[in-house]
Amino acid sequence: RPKFPFRAPGPGPTSAAPSGLGARRGESAVTSRTPPRYEESTAEFGFVERLLPPSRIPDPPHPKYPTPSGWSPPADPPPDLPYLVRRSRLHNLPVCAGLRQGRRLPELRRIHGDIWALERDLRAFLGSLGAPRVAAQVNEVTGTLRLRGHWGPQVRLWLLQRGF
Repeated sequence: RPKFPFRAPGPGPTSAAPSGLGARRGESAVTSRTPPRYEESTAEFGFVERLLPPSRIPDPPHPKYPTPSGWSPPADPPPDLPYLVRRSRLHNLPVCAGLRQGRRLPELRRIHGDIWALERDLRAFLGSLGAPRVAAQVNEVTGTLRLRGHWGPQVRLWLLQRGF
């Protein structure tokens, strides 16, 4: 019956035992353990680089805008306004249509800066389309603006014209 039944057989760091235990006669446990030899090679790293994700997003190969789907990039540099509407992570305008108690409420999200100035400018734009005073709900904490009515496509067009 062995003294240490859970010890892995063979040389290596897993079979290391306290000094004097498990070592051969005439050897100490410290001299029998040697670090594994390894070789550092950069020739095969080209195969690894192919698998790594790109470090930056490449520029899209579009010759003109808007694309056939209607997408346009934001203006560079951004417009000099007291507010900024950031795009989503997929580079889309953050205008979402939601329903609340059976009413359609387009919601403009990701607003940074003076959200009240954005509301004034947006109401002036919708008033120029012939709409009566549009009911709007501003939430400064979440940076969102809800409008009452079917204004989603007009708000998207207005944001594109402003350079967002």
